[in-house]
Amino acid sequence: MAKKENGNKTSVRIGISETSQELHFETNLETAKVISLANDAITGNKTLELTDIKERTILVPAGKISYIEIGDTTDQKVGFTAL
Repeated sequence: MAKKENGNKTSVRIGISETSQELHFETNLETAKVISLANDAITGNKTLELTDIKERTILVPAGKISYIEIGDTTDQKVGFTAL
């Protein structure tokens, strides 16, 4: 799978039908790749398979997906600096 080289991550939020729960995780895949995998799973009525930044596999049956929110995230730097 296409991994990002610039250190940015893709944020993914998947709403699960018939429940108020949603999955939220980050992946090293490019945004376009996540969109492609989601479209393939939904149109083919297959299971969506993604891997998060901790190398855990997330599986969601296409019939249970109510929405998918996909966007880039950047690493946020927190700390103290000299002025």
